[in-house]
Amino acid sequence: MLSLDWTEITTNSSFQKLEKESLMLSSLSFSRPRTIGSHVFNVFNVLHVPTASPRSVRPLLTSSSSSNPSLIYRPFPSDFSSSLLSLSPRLAIAVSPLGRATLLTRHFSSTPLPTMSYAKAQSEYSIRRIGQPNTLEYRVFVEKNGFPISPFHDIPLYANEQQTVLNMVVEIPRWTNAKQETSKEEFLNPIKQDVKKGKLRFVRNCFPHKGYLWNYGCFPRTWEDPNVVHPETKAKGDNDPLDVCEIGELVGYTGQVKQVKVLGVMALLDEEETDWKVIVIDINDPLAPKLNDIEDVERHLPGLLRASNEWFRIYKIPDGKPENQFAFSGECKNKKYAMEVVRECADAWEKLMTGKSPRGDISLANATIEHSPDRVDDAHLKIPPNQNLPPAPIDGSVDKWFFISGAAV
Repeated sequence: MLSLDWTEITTNSSFQKLEKESLMLSSLSFSRPRTIGSHVFNVFNVLHVPTASPRSVRPLLTSSSSSNPSLIYRPFPSDFSSSLLSLSPRLAIAVSPLGRATLLTRHFSSTPLPTMSYAKAQSEYSIRRIGQPNTLEYRVFVEKNGFPISPFHDIPLYANEQQTVLNMVVEIPRWTNAKQETSKEEFLNPIKQDVKKGKLRFVRNCFPHKGYLWNYGCFPRTWEDPNVVHPETKAKGDNDPLDVCEIGELVGYTGQVKQVKVLGVMALLDEEETDWKVIVIDINDPLAPKLNDIEDVERHLPGLLRASNEWFRIYKIPDGKPENQFAFSGECKNKKYAMEVVRECADAWEKLMTGKSPRGDISLANATIEHSPDRVDDAHLKIPPNQNLPPAPIDGSVDKWFFISGAAV
């Protein structure tokens, strides 16, 4: 039997009201049904609250006896009082005075719903496809609230005030081969397919791998400065935004803006340039609460880091190039080190935007940065409308497997 300090509450607060709050939600897991009288309740346990100081786990119940369920909760301590807002038969939120919230879902999906503040951030961004995929003319522009922006310069690096959640832009979805990248030189930096000797680039499939192993992309507002030699890698930056490998279970799409947390970083030495590869996970992934540093990746995803190292080491061999090398003997550095790399590249981007570093051929055109001489107002953002054309056919050789001597299987 439940003790008498359980309290039943039914409210009808609007979702719009909550959207005005800067709420952070946590993921929950279904625990077990409980019967109280003639009512059957579903019990949920808080798994993770994305704050610096974890909250204690407290059971929360939703009634399954009606289409508009009541909500039952055990009150928080007096210094952390809460109210429960029943938003729909599928959703309820416990809100604290600090602007934190707990998300409940009666659907037993393994994928937690995104936090409200992050879900809102995701909904602000969309994409505009120009031209036909698999052609030289194809471009993917990122939009915010319907207006084109630069994924390089206009999207904030950090998605929360604590700077523990970062925005990343997906360029290449997992399992795909087309080498898409943010165009540094073009107006508003659309994503396009890389070209070499007039031909579109596709990465080769080095057995047993197929395409990219992760959702591959970059951090906005970062830059690996080609004028600076890193003191530990002994190589200069590669003149690109900081590369990101997102290891969650869902396949992304080109131009998608994901909210992620950093786990570690590899230092690839690509043609005598430092080419950092930051390992991250989507904060909405089911494994995200368990992955907080690089050692957690090996614990919960054994073999992934080794496979990632091998992929970067051998992926250019089918094109006649030598193996890539790594700094630190291929070691994947931890979260603390990775965040230092992120901050260094963010500082380098600021120097680029303020003229303290030479821009070279990089387009600094942006739509949101105040006082930037390269800012463009909406009236001059003349981008063709969305086209959504079907992909052009590609040569079947893109699916060929290449067997590399010495590659681990």
